[in-house]
Amino acid sequence: MNFELWILDFIQTLRFPILDQIMKGITFLGDKGLIWISLASLLCFFKKTRKIGILMITGLILNALICNVILKPCIQRLRPFTYSDVSLIVSEPKDYSFPSGHTSASFVCCSIFYFLKRKEFPLLLILALLISFSRLYLYVHFPTDVLAGILLGTLNGWLSLILYRKYKGENQLT
Repeated sequence: MNFELWILDFIQTLRFPILDQIMKGITFLGDKGLIWISLASLLCFFKKTRKIGILMITGLILNALICNVILKPCIQRLRPFTYSDVSLIVSEPKDYSFPSGHTSASFVCCSIFYFLKRKEFPLLLILALLISFSRLYLYVHFPTDVLAGILLGTLNGWLSLILYRKYKGENQLT
C-alpha cells in the first residue's frame, strides 16, 4: 500500500486548478455509470445498435452485482484519503474502494466495443482511461482498485457477450 500511496502522491504533484475542474468533470461522467447507462439506452432505440445496447446493459448489471454488491462489501478496503492528509476536491465517497466501480463500468462498455471490433472502440477506450485516471487524480482510489476495475469490467463485458450468444443461439460473438 505504501507504493500505491507514493503513486497517488506523485499524481498530486500534477494538480493545478484547471486540471482539477477537468478531472472532476470527467469523474462526474462515470458517476453511477450514468453516461454508460444513457449510451446503452440510446443504442437500444435503434435496430442497428440494439445488440450493443443490450450487451452494455447486461454487462453493467453483472458488473454492479459483482463489484458493488459482492466485492466491495466483502473486501471492505478503505479509500486512500483515509491514510493521508490530502485535501479532497470532491465529496468523500461513502462506499469501499476495491474495485473501482467507475473504472469497471467504463471497461464493461469499452470492452464490448472491442470484442465486437467496432470502430468507436478507440474513443470509448480514451474515455474509459480518462475516467479511470480521474479516480487516481482525485485520490479516491488506489492504483490496484483501478487495475482490478479494468480487469473486472473487461471480464463482465466478455461475460455479457457469452450470455447473449447463448441466449440467441449464436455461434460467433459478432
